[in-house]
Formats: sequence, C-alpha cells, structure tokens
Amino acid sequence: MTAKDPWAKHDSEFDDDIKSRTQIKREMEALQAIGKQLCELKKSHLEQVPMSEELEQGISTYDRISSREAKRRQLQYIGKVMRSEDLNAIQAVLDRFDASSDIYAKRLHALEAWRERLIAEGNSALTEFVEKHPSVEVQTLRQLVRNASKDLQQEKNTGAAKKLFKFLKQYEEDIVN
Repeated sequence: MTAKDPWAKHDSEFDDDIKSRTQIKREMEALQAIGKQLCELKKSHLEQVPMSEELEQGISTYDRISSREAKRRQLQYIGKVMRSEDLNAIQAVLDRFDASSDIYAKRLHALEAWRERLIAEGNSALTEFVEKHPSVEVQTLRQLVRNASKDLQQEKNTGAAKKLFKFLKQYEEDIVN
C-alpha cells in the first residue's frame, strides 16, 4: 500500500483567485502610496490626472487636514476610492512628473536633444521644430536660440541655454495640458 499525500486533496481544491489577507493589505497600501503621490502633486500637474470627482474631493480634503492621524485615515479612504479608478492612466501621468521614473528621464533627454540641435543647427532645426509644433511662440524661441548660440560662440555662460531648455520644458507641459 502506498502512502497518500495528506495535502493532495487541499492542493487540488485551492483556488488561485482567492487572495490572502497579506496580499489584500499589500494592494491597499500600494493604492494608498499612489494616493499620497497624488496628494503631493502641484495643482497644475494634478489637473492632468484622469480621476473621478470622488477622488478629487478626497484629495482636496486631504490638503485641508492638518492632523497626522486624520491624514492617515484620509489616505486610507483615498486608497479605497482608487479601487474603482483607472490605475494605469493615473500611473502614466504620475511617471511623467516623477523625477525617478524612466518616462521623466526620456522626456528630459528628448528636450535636451532639441535644445542642442536648436543651438548647433540654427534655422534648419528651428524650422523643423516649428513644423512639428506649430503652436510654439516662434519669436520667443528664435530669440532664445539666438542668445544661446551667441553664448556658445563667445564661450560665455549667461544662462541662455538654460532659459531655452526651460522654455522648451514649459512649452511641452503646456501642450500636455
């Protein structure tokens, strides 16, 4: 007679859809962490996040609360509300503004590449940029490029390249809005 595995019956009955309490708690803490990131965003960035009115009210309530314990409870509420939100869309917007995310880094690298092209190539790169982005303030952009090119030729650093980068970054943020 062979010995039967006493757990065999239980293994076959185990349902993979059932979550343990620990798993449920981890998921809720993750939702609360995303909610906290939302609460810490600037208003202009928060407006870009796709969210329900209930979540928006929860975040505005969090901002008005000063008590530490009350903030903790409000974050729990925000986590609960976030169960019904589109987390992928929210996370995509958060990644755009999170300096540690790959999306943010790629966005900055693309802007730096445009800045370098605009300074090095001049009018040809400017024309290409304006064709791709017709709503840009051409006169301002042209002046910033001219000043940055002049700094490069004279081997000075008056901050013109930095101003150009800030302009490009602000323009890109305005487009997303």
